[in-house]
Amino acid sequence: MRRLSAAALAAFTPAAFAAGALEGEAQKRPVNLTAILMFFAFVALTLVITWWAARRTRSRHHFYAAGGNITGLQNGFAIAGDYMSAASFLGISALVYGSGFDGLLYSIGFLVGWPVIMFLIAERLRNLGRFTFADVVSFRLEQRPIRTLAASGTLVTVAFYLIAQMVGAGQLIKLLFGLEYSTAVVIVGVLMVIYVTFGGMLATTWVQIVKAALLLGGASYMALMVLVHFGFNLDALFAKAVEVHPKHGAIMGPGGFVKDPVSAISLGLALMFGTAGLPHILMRFFTVADAKEARKSVFYATTFIGYFYILTFIIGFGAIVLVSVDPQYLDAKGGLLGGNNMAAVHLAHAVGGDAMLGFISAVAFATILAVVAGLTLAGATAVSHDLYGSVFRKGLADEKKELVVSRIATVLLGVLAILLGIVFEKQNVAFMVGLAFAVAASANFPVLVLSMFWSRLSTRGATIGGFLGLITAVTLTVLGPAVWVKTFGHAQPIFPYDTPALFSMTLGFAGCWLFSLLDRSPRAAQEAERFTAQFVRSQTGIGASEASGH
Repeated sequence: MRRLSAAALAAFTPAAFAAGALEGEAQKRPVNLTAILMFFAFVALTLVITWWAARRTRSRHHFYAAGGNITGLQNGFAIAGDYMSAASFLGISALVYGSGFDGLLYSIGFLVGWPVIMFLIAERLRNLGRFTFADVVSFRLEQRPIRTLAASGTLVTVAFYLIAQMVGAGQLIKLLFGLEYSTAVVIVGVLMVIYVTFGGMLATTWVQIVKAALLLGGASYMALMVLVHFGFNLDALFAKAVEVHPKHGAIMGPGGFVKDPVSAISLGLALMFGTAGLPHILMRFFTVADAKEARKSVFYATTFIGYFYILTFIIGFGAIVLVSVDPQYLDAKGGLLGGNNMAAVHLAHAVGGDAMLGFISAVAFATILAVVAGLTLAGATAVSHDLYGSVFRKGLADEKKELVVSRIATVLLGVLAILLGIVFEKQNVAFMVGLAFAVAASANFPVLVLSMFWSRLSTRGATIGGFLGLITAVTLTVLGPAVWVKTFGHAQPIFPYDTPALFSMTLGFAGCWLFSLLDRSPRAAQEAERFTAQFVRSQTGIGASEASGH
């Protein structure tokens, strides 16, 4: 196999791990029969789940929110399955493999957003909304401009996240399964359309649960085998890693992933608050019966995700000591076959042979399917519920017609994702997920949190501030190193930082605050008066939507 050069380079950009995308052209490897058989077994299982779910999906509440009957534990698993991407597994392991403890920067960065969701958002979100976070933001604000803003933020976030996942899917499956790139992209696109169109949120939830269980199980086995090899002595593992790694003792200290304090703060803000603004994650809190179950969901999800990132850390060090010294995993120049992002895959073979390699390869595919299904459902819901149902039909849309629009939007998103995945095959798309997190942190999160906690937020302030955050995040990303230099080929970036969240999120909050204070209209006064009723409901759940049976 040829080295995934672009993927190896992307291993040192924050956006690559937010997305979990593997960029660059990969060479096909010989067909792994075990992986193919396990892949078909997973697809068969998920199609059965979709058939089962389709028989129970009869209304908007079922399609968008699984009827509100998912338990806190189930939803915690599903959130973890939605959040843990294939190359979070492969990518963070690769970072640890290449630079040691520095990989913890990204593990911690992805984890710290969850307490924000748990203590500030989850319970209030469930009490105030029904299907999307726009339901919460528009609770006391004007429907049409707010839902237009929310749908814009959702669709931009989903689109860029989805492109990165589709490109990553094509390259990863091409490398692991021996399939053509375009074939892999079409398979992922068709399956995600089937899951969402027929099974809605119920099918998507169980696909994510199955994927999370498989990923956690496979990663646990690999980490356990590494620990068994060293008698469960972490000191021995680290000592051996220092001995065999080219950087030796440097892997146990901080390195140069983040070049300056501004970049570090901006990255931290994007990872922490971007997570709390991701529409496909926020949607999951409407699938449970009440606020108590929503809170449980975040607790379980944080536990599973934290455990997963600990495993990737052990797997990375395990790859250093078991893979980097084994000639069968190295190319002629001594580099890892397939690049550093294949460290975990090679370790799977080292500790479990062809069967474990096939299992991890199939799990990587399952991971991508689960993530893109969640993204597609979030995008389709924004189109049908927020735009069609509330903006165009002014809240008077027929439920059956809205479901038809949802399914049409799902198919169109699937086709668009396939086409864009093929078009961007040889492009470095790491910046796209960095942009997705920046938009979520700059447009979605400020409006959402201020609508919950600040009585003076007005429709005018929320709309202007939200669009300022959205436009600034996109503009600064285009002018930054990831696009202006690496994609457009200019010598120097106009905006010097990879992640714009520090600037775009600040502008989003400032715009919401300033233009709300300047808004002296009668409508703004009425919106402020309605805050008390909203606050009582957010705290008590009185009047919140109830679960409905399947």
